Amino acid sequence: MLTLRKGQDRGHADHGWLQSHHSFSFADYRDPEHMGFGNLRVINDDHVAPGTGFGTHGHRDMEIVTYVLSGALAHKDSLGTGAVILPGDVQRMSAGRGVQHSEFNHAPDATTHLLQIWILPRAQGIEPSYEQKQFDVADKRGRLRLIASPDGRDGSVTIHADASIRAGLFDAGERAELPLDPQRKAYVHIVRGQLSVNGQVLAGGDAAKLSSESQLVLTDGQDAEVLVFDLAA
Repeated sequence: MLTLRKGQDRGHADHGWLQSHHSFSFADYRDPEHMGFGNLRVINDDHVAPGTGFGTHGHRDMEIVTYVLSGALAHKDSLGTGAVILPGDVQRMSAGRGVQHSEFNHAPDATTHLLQIWILPRAQGIEPSYEQKQFDVADKRGRLRLIASPDGRDGSVTIHADASIRAGLFDAGERAELPLDPQRKAYVHIVRGQLSVNGQVLAGGDAAKLSSESQLVLTDGQDAEVLVFDLAA
């Protein structure tokens, strides 16, 4: 079964310095029909204004993945990490038993566009940790590149959750097929552009929720970037 989640139906928060679209219930946006999907809890599509950002705040017992689309995001945390996340980077922070961090756009004249993703961990109270890797455009062109997995295989970042994430870039003529376990769930999020997902045309911000499906087929891309999640049911 494939269920569409249109981008225009997502929650929206206007904080002035931050414009955020919520795929699932988050903060003041509450929708009992969209509390998460499988063990995927949050996808926030954030635009952070120049010279602004998220002050120091805490998380616990969550796997947090940051995927920057444009601009740059400076990260500092209580683990002693100081890093800048750029387009093509995948950052994973395991909050575990507790971590404090801040995220900031230091650019004077450029907005930072990012996706912040939260996935429920397999176990609570683990040691907090941080990881960041760069994935080249060529690695994602016309294919689904594994960027996060429970075992860090194929050079992906390691998430302490029963889930994996793949990223791909697709234009006309490029096609990808991915076998799915019908006992699990898959979530396809269109980051930008347009892409056909099992015959359904989706645009930037749209998503497809797949249950009891055995295959994912991506075709007819138009400047498309996509994230594909394999999730616990």
